[in-house]
Amino acid sequence: MASMNSARPLAVVTGASSGIGRELARLAVQDGHDLVIAADQGPLEESAESFRALGAGVDAVEADLSTAFGVDKLMLAIGGRPVDLLIANAGHGLGHGFLDKPFSEARHVVDTNITGTLDLLHRVVGGMRRRGSGRVLITGSVAGLTPGSFQAVYSGTKAFIDSFSFALGNELKDSGVSVTCLMPGATETGFFERADMLDTRLATEEKADAADVARDGYEAMKKGQDHVVAGWKNKVSAAMARVVPDSVLAEQHRRTAEPGSARH
Repeated sequence: MASMNSARPLAVVTGASSGIGRELARLAVQDGHDLVIAADQGPLEESAESFRALGAGVDAVEADLSTAFGVDKLMLAIGGRPVDLLIANAGHGLGHGFLDKPFSEARHVVDTNITGTLDLLHRVVGGMRRRGSGRVLITGSVAGLTPGSFQAVYSGTKAFIDSFSFALGNELKDSGVSVTCLMPGATETGFFERADMLDTRLATEEKADAADVARDGYEAMKKGQDHVVAGWKNKVSAAMARVVPDSVLAEQHRRTAEPGSARH
C-alpha cells in the first residue's frame, strides 16, 4: 500500500495489470489521479510500481472480481474515498464451442464480465450520483454487436455490457455522472492466449495497439461521450453489424474464430 495524497482525485481501474487496463491506468496517473487498481492475474505489483514512479499513490488489489468477495476486497481498498473515475475494464474471454468447454468456464466469464462488473458499478456509482460528479468508463466490445460463433459466451456478455452502458448512461443523464462504453476490437494483449484461441484466424490477424485503444476510451470518457468504437476497422465492422443479418454475421465469425481456422 502506498500513502495517498488526498489532494489528488482517485481513479479505480480494474483489469489493470496488463493490456488496455494498464494503459488506461497510466493515462489516469498522467491526468493527475491516484489509483486503486485490481486484477486477478498478471504483473499487478509491477504495474503499480511503474505508476508510483510517475508520482501517483497506488493501492494494488489482487482480487477475483467474478466473486462478491473479490469486489468486497476492492471496496475495502477504496475505503470510502470519493471516486472521480471508475474504469471497469476487467474481463475474460472464452474460445471454442459452448458445449466443448466445461460450464464452470462459461460461468466464470459471465460472473467476471457481467455480475462482478455490475456489482462494482452499483457500489461505486451510487456515491458518484450522491455527490453529483464522476466519470465511468466500461470496456464493452464490438464483439457485442455480432453473434460470436466459437466465442458465444464472451460475445454474449459484451452484448449485455454494451447495452447496459448505454442504458445506465441514460438513467444518469443530468446527474453529473457520465457513462462511456469503450468498444474495441482485436487488440494486442494476452486476450487470445487466455481465451485458448491462439489457433484461430482472429488471433493471427493484425491487432490494434492497446495504448491507442486506451487513449480513445479515456478521451471519450473525459468528454462525457456515451461510447467510442476504437479503430477505423472496427467502425466499419460496427456499421456492417447494423445492416447484415445475424445468421450471416454468425457464419462470418465462425470462419475467423473456429478452432484451427488459422491453418485455413
